[in-house]
Amino acid sequence: MERTVRVVIAEDSVLLREGLTRLLTDRGHEVVAGVSDGEALVTAVEELAAAGRAPDVVVADVRMPPTHTDEGVRAAVRLRARHPGLGVLVLSQYVEEQYATELLAGSSRGVGYLLKDRVADVREFVEAVARVADGGTALDPEVVAQLLGRSRRQDALAGLTPREREVLAAMAEGRTNAAIAGELVVSPGAVEKHVSNIFAKLGLPQSDADHRRVLAVLRYLDS
Repeated sequence: MERTVRVVIAEDSVLLREGLTRLLTDRGHEVVAGVSDGEALVTAVEELAAAGRAPDVVVADVRMPPTHTDEGVRAAVRLRARHPGLGVLVLSQYVEEQYATELLAGSSRGVGYLLKDRVADVREFVEAVARVADGGTALDPEVVAQLLGRSRRQDALAGLTPREREVLAAMAEGRTNAAIAGELVVSPGAVEKHVSNIFAKLGLPQSDADHRRVLAVLRYLDS
């Protein structure tokens, strides 16, 4: 049975905040706080942690009051520095590469960046929250595409086959080898071979932790 995840939601739109709360609670998770700005988010997490009720994950909008620029992601980065075990899932109206890169530059555990449109797929969104809470990754396909597309290491990427690029993108979205096999309709063994080839061609060490491999690839591509 899936464990109950403790969530703090930071979203200045009351309707969206209440909607996210309903989605998560209807599926057995616990929303322990809902706030509307970055400072309130930091305060809520600190108070919950001090009371011995620390959340497992924060779901935060990138843009919140007072300036509606980067308050959400700034608060998320601060919280990750203070609470390394805290998962952070950031929601954005569209891909903002600077914020995605900043969020991914920290610890390699429990990171997510999704476009708000992705919330419409309830199952996918709830799974992403749980995955990030458990230390995995959840990167929107659009985020992955832009990060890969603007890479300054096209020489290395050019050596990947089309199938290997598909596998790399799926890994960056946070999918396990088994999930990738199901999506691409290939055997798990074939996926493992593709993964090994990807890391060999990119010169990256292999790891059993999928989220660590994903972030290592993204950092490499952004170097």
